[in-house]
Amino acid sequence: MLTGKALTGAAWLVMSRFMGRFIDLFTLIILARILTPEDFGLTALAMTLIMTADMVLEVPIIQALLRRQHFDDEDLNTGFTLGLLRSLLFVVFIMCAAWPFAHFYGDMRLFPLMLVLSLGPFMRGLSSPAMVRFARHLSFRQTFIVEFSGKLAAFFVAVTIVQLGGGYWAIAANSVVAVTVSVIASYIIAPYCPSLSLTRFSHFASFTGWFSLNQILAALNWQLDRILLGRFVDMPAFGKYVIATDLSAFSSQSVIGPAMQAVMAAFSSINTDRARIRQAFMKVARFVLLVSAPVCVGLSVTADLVVLIVLGDQWMGAAPMLQILALAVLPTSYFQVFYSLSLALDRPSYLFQISLVEFVLRLLFIPAGLFLLAIDGVLYARLLIGLAMFVIYMLYVRRLGGIGIRAQLLNLWRVALATATMAAAVLLLRPELSLLALGPIAQLAILAAAGAAIYVVTLRVVGIRFSMTNGFGLREA
Repeated sequence: MLTGKALTGAAWLVMSRFMGRFIDLFTLIILARILTPEDFGLTALAMTLIMTADMVLEVPIIQALLRRQHFDDEDLNTGFTLGLLRSLLFVVFIMCAAWPFAHFYGDMRLFPLMLVLSLGPFMRGLSSPAMVRFARHLSFRQTFIVEFSGKLAAFFVAVTIVQLGGGYWAIAANSVVAVTVSVIASYIIAPYCPSLSLTRFSHFASFTGWFSLNQILAALNWQLDRILLGRFVDMPAFGKYVIATDLSAFSSQSVIGPAMQAVMAAFSSINTDRARIRQAFMKVARFVLLVSAPVCVGLSVTADLVVLIVLGDQWMGAAPMLQILALAVLPTSYFQVFYSLSLALDRPSYLFQISLVEFVLRLLFIPAGLFLLAIDGVLYARLLIGLAMFVIYMLYVRRLGGIGIRAQLLNLWRVALATATMAAAVLLLRPELSLLALGPIAQLAILAAAGAAIYVVTLRVVGIRFSMTNGFGLREA
């Protein structure tokens, strides 16, 4: 029953995020063919400080409430108050930092742009905390409605602004409107009358400490490359790097990430049974890599076709970047499962330790790569860091869940073999297709179909079947 509820909840979350990312992709296609890489680079540079501050000041209201066996209106009121205080602090910080930030990067257009973009994270902190009631029961259909309504409204506003000649302000409007409409929808779906209270602050404080420390390091890890590149490379090249980064994270942000909220709720419900939770982790980890590995590797081997189809000729410089970044982000999927497990077992300190290790690696390799090979050096540094962090993730899984590294590798070897076989087949097929003078869309469609077929067949040969009888759609022969 738990597996079924988790699967249903995860399906709604995945559909919500996937539909949202699909709308984002459609918006990107329209904007990328009207705006320039410089426009995207400017907005991305402004978002660097916005997203860093947003992550550092994040208050894990939903996660903290989910950990409690019971919560009442006072818990919700405390959660809302903390979210409001966080939003006010965020806006004050951005208002103070926007001018010196723009001056440091030598482009004063950043100042008003950052002030407008700060409205999105401000509104996010005001979402209805009553939405947690649905998450508690692994019901995420309401989350789908809330997120989808925001994305749809943002699409129409962004397209309207760019058609009216608003330039990069269309990108900013897309970000702000999506959050604002979603917050309004959260109160319609989960009615809640805001009331200020901090009487249950202690229920959040113990959880927030390690979580906040981890968020500080995670924000620096996420934005360090952009902070450096925004200062030392030209804006068009920076814009291409940012778009390649966003495309590379499609699988983790659209499918894996949203599903982990349901997985964390499921892990939390069995966190007293260590044998059961170990089995659940192995099952979820393999399923996650089963989905993300072929997507990331497939995106890498067809990067030029994807960029040409989605963005157009002026963005072809992003294709080599996407080829490397798609592989560099693959280990993140494994971490997302560990992230859910550590929160469910009340071990946020492990997340902080992992983020600290990653920060040290990024601090060493990314500036060195930038100094030696400019953007190419940063790309190779990220690939190297991704491989190193995958080993770190396995070590911490062993420490937290008692699952040996050998057991973890054996759990994934079939997926790795099938993914490698798929990649080899696609690489061999590409020169043959180029001789047929097919268009890029036709080539990508054939490669995707052939790669998917080879992947599934290889999985069946090595003993993995797709079934709903064993949870998460997997059954070994």
